[in-house]
Amino acid sequence: MPDVITYAARWIFPVDAPPLERGTITLRGDTIDAIDPPGTRTPDVDLGNVAILPGFVNAHTHLDLTGARGQCPPTADFTQWLRKVIAFRRAHTPTEVQADIATGLAECLKFGTTLIGDIASGGASWDRLASAPCRAVVFHELLGLSEERMRQSWQAARDWLAVQPSNGPCIPGLSPHAPYSVLSTQYSVLGGLSIPIATHLAETREELTLLHEHAGPFVDFLREMNVWHPAGLIDDVNDVVRRLPRGIFVHGNYLDPATPFSPTQSLVVCPRTHRAFGHAPHPFPCMKVRVALGTDSLASNPDLDILAEARFLRQHYREVAPAAILRMLTQNGAEALGFGAVTGSLTTGKSADLVVLPLPNAEPSDPHDLVLDSDLPVQATLFRSHWR
Repeated sequence: MPDVITYAARWIFPVDAPPLERGTITLRGDTIDAIDPPGTRTPDVDLGNVAILPGFVNAHTHLDLTGARGQCPPTADFTQWLRKVIAFRRAHTPTEVQADIATGLAECLKFGTTLIGDIASGGASWDRLASAPCRAVVFHELLGLSEERMRQSWQAARDWLAVQPSNGPCIPGLSPHAPYSVLSTQYSVLGGLSIPIATHLAETREELTLLHEHAGPFVDFLREMNVWHPAGLIDDVNDVVRRLPRGIFVHGNYLDPATPFSPTQSLVVCPRTHRAFGHAPHPFPCMKVRVALGTDSLASNPDLDILAEARFLRQHYREVAPAAILRMLTQNGAEALGFGAVTGSLTTGKSADLVVLPLPNAEPSDPHDLVLDSDLPVQATLFRSHWR
């Protein structure tokens, strides 16, 4: 690659600015040097009938569950599904887990993802993601409703954090699993940290029943797992939101649309997983919060194609502007994971992380629909000016 190169395309989608027809993007080294209207620069390479987009962001997945594809089909009985996932995890050796992480990572990269938020037991995906041609946040998972179990989990996480670099293309985070599996006081401790914090929240109606009434199928599930400790439960999902001022909240399927989020908080929705469990339509279109996209794991999704998640939203939530969906796929996820100043939009000075996507021969009134109403796959991905 030359030090400076200019590409032209039918459409360029900066995301933080209006789409540019027949424009050019100039890269200098591993950063974006300029985006110009047609006629300003002579391109070195005309990519033709394609869109140039920012690299995609998968803000929530579990790469260590890649091997669960087709083995734990989602059902209306969420706790029964959890039992299958736990059995899958317990049957896998560390070597098998690492092989699954590698396979899942390769699938993410294939679909144009240049930034991943991965929740991993023990931070197991760190080595793979730290050496991968992408950016990542690896969230070390925390579990424990009792004080003793949480003390053990917290100490393991602190030991892990102590040996991970806190800057670079891969950074560490923590993930208190969910309000039904984490000691309530731990959320306040985590809320005071400056690293990314992600938690599953309001994923099912039964979760709300557990917190409000200490009743429902989660009680039997937690007793079966020998972890039932009602004194450790938080009272309400809104308490989780209040205690994590910079939190990343995953799913939120049954949050009140009026939930008072702050500008520093984010919600990650996983549309096809949401559908697989048969949930009611997601309330995110009515919520005042930054929304990003995730695939969740292959225990609940057929693939790790984050563009397919965005296209699913366009198909089923027509009230959401297509430009907003594209931000959910790119800029919002980068901001949620702490990389908003580096990637997520085609902005001068940001990293040269690009996706090249073939376009259909159509002329919609909104050019975003060329991307979102199509089924054409990613053609190529550029990460830090290098074709992947």
